[in-house]
Amino acid sequence: MSQNKDPKKSHDELSGQLGYLKLLFIQQHFDELSKQAALAQWSHVDFLSRLIDGEAHERQERARQRRISLARFPVVKLLEQFDFTWPGKINRAQVQDLFRLKFIEDKANVIFVGGVGLGKSHLSIGLGYAACLAGHSVLFTTAIDIVNTLSAAQHAGRLAIELKKYLRPSVLLMDELGYLPIDKHGADLLFQVISQRYERGPIVLTTNKVFKNWPSIFNNDSTLTSAILDRVLHHAETVVIEGKSYRMKDRIEP
Repeated sequence: MSQNKDPKKSHDELSGQLGYLKLLFIQQHFDELSKQAALAQWSHVDFLSRLIDGEAHERQERARQRRISLARFPVVKLLEQFDFTWPGKINRAQVQDLFRLKFIEDKANVIFVGGVGLGKSHLSIGLGYAACLAGHSVLFTTAIDIVNTLSAAQHAGRLAIELKKYLRPSVLLMDELGYLPIDKHGADLLFQVISQRYERGPIVLTTNKVFKNWPSIFNNDSTLTSAILDRVLHHAETVVIEGKSYRMKDRIEP
């Protein structure tokens, strides 16, 4: 003679199996939704569809948050927060078009050129954040941090391993190129990142120096500077921002 299973035991077993399968939304909501299904007389397919839909949405959100965390943004910045009225010169339509993210598909670089405090990093981070939301992996770093990290890795015999950190993401945000000079050794390391990402994955780069002044960044090595510029600019869109520092706004305004 068949025996009916204890409902509580069946419930607990199902919850345990869902946890084992990491179906966390279903584990947390199947009980509540099963009661709603009984009251509203959902079909089995409707009931299953709502469980799966909730699970998919929750997984997508967890993946989004994981990408944002791995991007290592110093702060989160959005395009909507950028004050286009402040810079004396900026091509608003060009910037807004970049947020369509076609440059990622095209594997084309983006360079924001301008003085201090004009929002270059804001727009770079905004692009990176938008890329994360769209499903792309992103890493934010500074040019000097790349040089220092790779230099230490080279001394420790881990250069190839550490290089992958900058080659793996779909989008690399390289901030503050030109704020500090880079010696020959550092420039060689930076060149490895730029050359190995060339036509494979975009770099979103911010710099305070126009291209003709880039030799001053790289110890006035014109040959190496030309090689770097060649790869950075071959497939690239340059956004020039001019004006006074936004950080000085309160001091300038009466």
